[in-house]
Amino acid sequence: MTIYSLYIYDRHCACVYYHDWHRTKPPRVANEGGGILPAVSHQIYPRKDGAALDTNPRNTLMSSSGIIVAVNDEVPRTPLPGATQQVPANAGLPFDEEAKLVYGVVLSLRNMVKKISGKDEGFVNYRTSTYKLHLYETLSGYKFIMLSDPNADSLRFVMRQIYAGPFLEYVVRNPLTQMDSKESGIDNEYFRTSIDRMIRGLSVFN
Repeated sequence: MTIYSLYIYDRHCACVYYHDWHRTKPPRVANEGGGILPAVSHQIYPRKDGAALDTNPRNTLMSSSGIIVAVNDEVPRTPLPGATQQVPANAGLPFDEEAKLVYGVVLSLRNMVKKISGKDEGFVNYRTSTYKLHLYETLSGYKFIMLSDPNADSLRFVMRQIYAGPFLEYVVRNPLTQMDSKESGIDNEYFRTSIDRMIRGLSVFN
């Protein structure tokens, strides 16, 4: 059993945080104008320089012409003429479409559960043959969504710990973080590092 990914949505239905661990299909870079906030994740925000997507930061062969270009890792790359974005063969949907689909599924299932079962019954998870989706919603409207192995037990307690621990400590109580600004995701490396450490320490992670 393992954990695949974590999404956090705010009260405006916008994805403000994303983290993955064991995905077989990595997300593609979000489309320009797709509505994805900056700082949601380092790997899915559109590249402003138009440079080719390169999974190896030290790869110096920039084109099929055989021209070797010296690259400094700290300097933004300038794409060669005719360079196109290289997308891994097993890459999934662009992240902006993926984030909308995940939120749409949760919203639809939650509304269906409320209509069928009444107000006392809440939607907390569902399972398919390949994954299990877990939902934890806070009173302030934030939705924590986690995808895991289909045989995993409920992970609501994990998302509750994330909310009561790193989220309150590094996001809510951080005066430098603008809540509901609609301008940026959760740009806090302490928060990201704390979540990564917490998830990797779970027995279900391996």
